[in-house]
Amino acid sequence: MPELASLLEGRKVIALCPEELGGLGTPRPACNLSGGEGADVIDGRAKVVDAAGRDRTLEFLRGARIALERCVSAGVTEAILKDRSPSCGVRQVYRDGRPTAGEGVFAAMLRRANIPIRDEHSAIVAAIARGRGH
Repeated sequence: MPELASLLEGRKVIALCPEELGGLGTPRPACNLSGGEGADVIDGRAKVVDAAGRDRTLEFLRGARIALERCVSAGVTEAILKDRSPSCGVRQVYRDGRPTAGEGVFAAMLRRANIPIRDEHSAIVAAIARGRGH
């Protein structure tokens, strides 16, 4: 996405993946939230399951905590996340097998830490509106 590259130009960027940090690796089976959204997973009222039905909640929580620690240590002032992800979804996530409004686990942790979050599409639109994207 050249627009996103333009938006990030001149900024200190920390690229990370909470799912990788949680030990899930790449490639990995698709996962989705079950019974709620990211905040519900954090609070123990929902879980994350993969396509084979395996509970991946612990990996998602571990990865989100590690990612949050790295963001706080680095002094992150804003996060641009991949929407629809069970970790990083800002406006939408896959929940119970279908896309729906909600936040992922890492997005919810960032919000609780008062770190502003945006999905990649709204960040690009904002950059274009400010004349920073092409």
